[in-house]
Amino acid sequence: MALIAAFHEANSNGKSVPKIICFEKQEKVSGLWNLTWKTGIDSNGEPVHSSMYRHQWANGPKECLELANYTFDEHFKKPVPSFPPRGVIQDYLLGRFEKCSKDQDIRFNTVVRNVVEDSGRFIITYENLLTKERCDEIVDYVIVATGHFSVPFMPSYPGLESFNGSVLHSHDFRNAEEFKDKRVVIVGSKYSAEDIALQCSKFGAKKCIISYRKNKIGFKWPENIIEVPECQKIVNKHFYFEDGSIYEADAIIFCTGYNHHYPFLENKLRLKDATNLVYLENLYKGIVLKNNKNVLYLGAQNQCYTFPMFDIQAWFARDVILGNIEIPDEETMNKDINTWFKRCMNLKSNSGALDFQKEYLHDLMKETNYSSFEIISKIAEMYHTCNQDKIDDIMTYRDKCFTSPYTGTVAVTPRKNWFDSLDDSREYFMREN
Repeated sequence: MALIAAFHEANSNGKSVPKIICFEKQEKVSGLWNLTWKTGIDSNGEPVHSSMYRHQWANGPKECLELANYTFDEHFKKPVPSFPPRGVIQDYLLGRFEKCSKDQDIRFNTVVRNVVEDSGRFIITYENLLTKERCDEIVDYVIVATGHFSVPFMPSYPGLESFNGSVLHSHDFRNAEEFKDKRVVIVGSKYSAEDIALQCSKFGAKKCIISYRKNKIGFKWPENIIEVPECQKIVNKHFYFEDGSIYEADAIIFCTGYNHHYPFLENKLRLKDATNLVYLENLYKGIVLKNNKNVLYLGAQNQCYTFPMFDIQAWFARDVILGNIEIPDEETMNKDINTWFKRCMNLKSNSGALDFQKEYLHDLMKETNYSSFEIISKIAEMYHTCNQDKIDDIMTYRDKCFTSPYTGTVAVTPRKNWFDSLDDSREYFMREN
């Protein structure tokens, strides 16, 4: 969606742009934001892509997600609270897409089966999931924009195979109400673990036991959420943890991240040994595959800035394709990659990662016409403020208000605080706020 917007912007400014073909496996755009009750395999026999769940709300201010060529004021026509539910964010994304997607060749219900390089170009083999027809397309560039939050990483513990409760990954978590009056072990210490624990608490779980593998989250949790170190073994329904504590539980939810998975690419075009870092050592500027300059990845690294980062990367990728940005020789690329990657590997905190990625986005923006350094710096400041709000009170941080970095509009205070807001529909949110 970001890349289509980038080419739309260039075309609107009189630039000559090439033909863009978008292959979309789902029946509509917006990727992970398409909520579905389905898990596992969909009706076409394909892995379910979405990891979204009911009652999911933004965990960062919407003002940090705002896009340069489509503001929240333009979309909503009025100020709204800073932390809306999933459906409101998706509505915003679809509004920008509607504005920018005129005359684009988007092939829905179409999955790419294979991509191979042939004499400097690429043969795309794709399948229409409705007709089962397979076809080939020859293209000059391949942009991999599938993300990496769809194929779960699942660890295991001794005794897990005999645990007689529910076992799932956050990818398949759909409704916190399922865990009402239950005791839940949540494995992980990042955003998914944090939010799913809060969701379960909000909808009546008896106890949520967050098991961290490396670092404790450390917030001031409500009484029914506790943190313990890594699980050592499971016996029946009893979980034994490193600190000697033992808890009985009815379910375990793995919030343990995702694997980079690109089965449609031939081996030499895939990211190798990619992990969930804020910078990857096989991509120049975090975008261009260093062993093939015509393969571009968007959103492959871990993200602090999500939507603005996708846009900035898309603007950069667009300008590479249009010939406005020249990709240097291999030695220069490797030097640049190594400089950023070493810095990435020395990061010690979430705050450090936030500032690191801000500088990375500034580096990309030097060569494109996307927004300004000042805007990204304001977004960074808001994220730092939000992180402190979480430390101050994890239960109320979503009730705070922020200011649009583009229009100066101040968000309205929600009429009902987040913990008491049980209806997450777009219709209810917009009517009540």
